[in-house]
Amino acid sequence: MTKNNIAAQHGAADHHSVKSSLSILIGASVWGIAWFPYRVLAGWGLGGMSAAALVSCAAAVVSLLAFRKHLRGMRASWLFVAIGLAAGVTNAGFVWGSVNGHVMRVLLLFYLTPVWTALFARLFLGERLSTGGLALIALALSGAGLMLWTPEVGVPLPGSAAEWSGLAGGMGFAVNNVLSRRAGQRFPDMDARLRTVVVYLGCSAVGVPCALLLDAPSAAIVPGAGAAVAALVAGLAAVLVLSNSVVQYGLQRLPANRVSLLMLFEIVVAAVSSWWLATETLSWKEAVGGLCIVAAGALSGLVHRGRRRPEAVAGAEAAV
Repeated sequence: MTKNNIAAQHGAADHHSVKSSLSILIGASVWGIAWFPYRVLAGWGLGGMSAAALVSCAAAVVSLLAFRKHLRGMRASWLFVAIGLAAGVTNAGFVWGSVNGHVMRVLLLFYLTPVWTALFARLFLGERLSTGGLALIALALSGAGLMLWTPEVGVPLPGSAAEWSGLAGGMGFAVNNVLSRRAGQRFPDMDARLRTVVVYLGCSAVGVPCALLLDAPSAAIVPGAGAAVAALVAGLAAVLVLSNSVVQYGLQRLPANRVSLLMLFEIVVAAVSSWWLATETLSWKEAVGGLCIVAAGALSGLVHRGRRRPEAVAGAEAAV
């Protein structure tokens, strides 16, 4: 193999790495704004879990219709059952926690995800976290702490049911990311978008019972808002299916630890969107913390690329 061919392989790998990273950032951006339509639905009389359940059921229908031609490629495996349940826990924890608790505190507890991801990736994927990876996780979490911590709320430990909900959602998110990558490795020929169907069937399976248990029986839609609720539920479901389909591309190609770092970008988007949509100001602490998170996500690409290239070069030279 010539040096030109080796360089071409490196260039193609870097190109796919950039596309995969962008796909994760797109998903993070969507979820960084998703708090707003869920709050709107709650304001129109739906409980937080009822809104999550309705959107999840609509998204399941949309995904089944959108990918119906590929359903024959679905494989039977415990992995997909686990992915669906983990996605359901993630969705329920995120929505219920952010609607019923201190939003930024819940988000901070949710984004302890890199810690859980490192443990689950070691357990399910055999991924070892390098010293550089540990440093980047520390940088990202330090940025999240600087961005979200205030003296009024104190140390970020669960202090309510909503906060425990956010923590459980983050653990579910870590399991979902790790198992999605394992499924991609085990079934490389299966269309990654089919996992979107699995995700929203799981969100529906978890969301509907949670809505029945957690939302008040007397909750009702505000008179005259029925059409608006239906339109918003359908629109949000379509956007979530599209973004999740894009995210599956990155989940199949990136190490789970790197995905958890990139998804921290959601905090940056949430801070900016809350300033724009809810007239909440962005302090210097939030700006600096957001920059730390973005820097950790960007530098993670260099760490993983640096670790991959020597192995790739050695393999290419052995093939010459």
